[in-house]
Amino acid sequence: MKKNVFALVSSVAVLGAALAGCAGGQQATTDPKPAEGTTGQQPAAPAEKKPQVLKLNLHSEPPTADPGISEDTTSAAIIRATFDGLTRVDASQQPVMSVAESYELSEDMLTYTFKLKDTKWANGEPVTAHDFEYAWKRALDPNTASNYAYQLYYVKNGEAFNKGTASRDDVGVKALDDKTLEVKLENPTPFFLELTAFPTYFPVNKKLVESNPKWAAEASTHMGNGPFKMETWEHKSKLVLVKNENYWDKDTVKLDRIEFAMVEDENTELSMFENGEIDWAGSPTSSLPTDAIPALKEQKKITTQAIAGTYWYKFNTEKPPFNNVKIRKAFAYSIDRQSLIDNILQTGQLPAMGAVPPSMALKPDGFFKDNDVETAKKLLDEGMKELGITKLPPITLSYNTSEAHQKIAAAIQDQWKKNLGVEVKLENKEWKVYLEDMHQGNYQIGRLGWLGDFNDPINFLEMYKDKDGGNNDTRWEHPKFKELLNQSATEPDPAKRKQILLEAETILMDEMPVAPIYFYTNSWVQKENVKGVVIGGLGDVDWKWASVE
Repeated sequence: MKKNVFALVSSVAVLGAALAGCAGGQQATTDPKPAEGTTGQQPAAPAEKKPQVLKLNLHSEPPTADPGISEDTTSAAIIRATFDGLTRVDASQQPVMSVAESYELSEDMLTYTFKLKDTKWANGEPVTAHDFEYAWKRALDPNTASNYAYQLYYVKNGEAFNKGTASRDDVGVKALDDKTLEVKLENPTPFFLELTAFPTYFPVNKKLVESNPKWAAEASTHMGNGPFKMETWEHKSKLVLVKNENYWDKDTVKLDRIEFAMVEDENTELSMFENGEIDWAGSPTSSLPTDAIPALKEQKKITTQAIAGTYWYKFNTEKPPFNNVKIRKAFAYSIDRQSLIDNILQTGQLPAMGAVPPSMALKPDGFFKDNDVETAKKLLDEGMKELGITKLPPITLSYNTSEAHQKIAAAIQDQWKKNLGVEVKLENKEWKVYLEDMHQGNYQIGRLGWLGDFNDPINFLEMYKDKDGGNNDTRWEHPKFKELLNQSATEPDPAKRKQILLEAETILMDEMPVAPIYFYTNSWVQKENVKGVVIGGLGDVDWKWASVE
């Protein structure tokens, strides 16, 4: 999901920790029966079960709860809890039918016909195929300005409509009736059932959306069709979800409530966990304080899982000096990634020497060397001569507020000063503001991350296909790179397709609009009585099957 992940050790791992015992109340009890032959009192009625409440922390305010414009992991966590798609990824990491009851795929693999179950919105109204058609076309509509619109380009004429060269009616999604959705694709897409489990493909209620443009901004007007519904949203303070009694699979949902605090400080969050105020700390909705990780590891309280995600710094390629490729490469090559992992991150991350993570790597050994200072100095000198300058302009490195991001930025700031003789100013901002500034190009170097939406290299490359693409904050574009991505979409031979994508990633790393830093792991601690939280290999989280025993 977008996976402009805010957390340091985020967008897909699981940490299971053993603290605190059961939070009581799940086993009914009765008074002992009187001895045989006596006239003792009648046994007491079974005690009522206590509500199952899961308490968590969101590191920051979700920028949105609207699946059509969602682009980050914080928003996606709330949206996955409150919405449901045609498919849903289960605990085994496979897409299974959810709102869809079944589907048929044409022989040419270009047309899906989905049959829908009888499901409802949280207010009891039926969810129909028309809601899906409306939602997909809404996300593609250029007026919606969805940064994830390109995720729907697999649908016939999706890209053309988004770019103004086709009409809404030309888009290959159509409700044949209330319970039948026909989807025509541009090309065979083997991972399409994974995509239909992604927030951009979720339905929205047309009547609500058109009657209230701000419907997703408050709990009182928010409405989904998922396992939970929003009860409270005190902005930047608290968010509460409660079980949705109109959910089609409500009998599977064990939690009665999910209560989120919104605390940015990781040390405070960990203290809340240790004090019993929350049941989980760290990924995927926040991160653990780096200073606490050694002790948590020693106490065997921490769980760490590798996820398909890349932490990188983006360069604004429209502004000097990073409009020069050699200067971009100099900054990227002079980072000592392994020292960041050993001294700050400490949870098994891998140095990123390419854009695509290990689970789908095209070139496992990478495209450049870590901490290659000699080459970096040479490139910096050459780049400055090409720009006709003897001194770099002021350089600012931006990141969203987080202890870990700050430590990484400070360490890299020191490395650039030591290795290149460059003075760099650090700047941090609150997540929502930071994300908007990145999209508007109000930065020079900016931290972001990407967690895979599906396990295919195209997902890590396609965001840089178009200069004005929704998630391409670098403003970089390359005609050959674009041509290769288009070619990969129509290549049926997997080996040939992989070679095409390798050639594309080679161009990306040679041009270096982004400097990959490390491949993610998720790390967290959780109470022993929290069960069934599904954390996927792509960094997403689903509480549908969770319980507090």
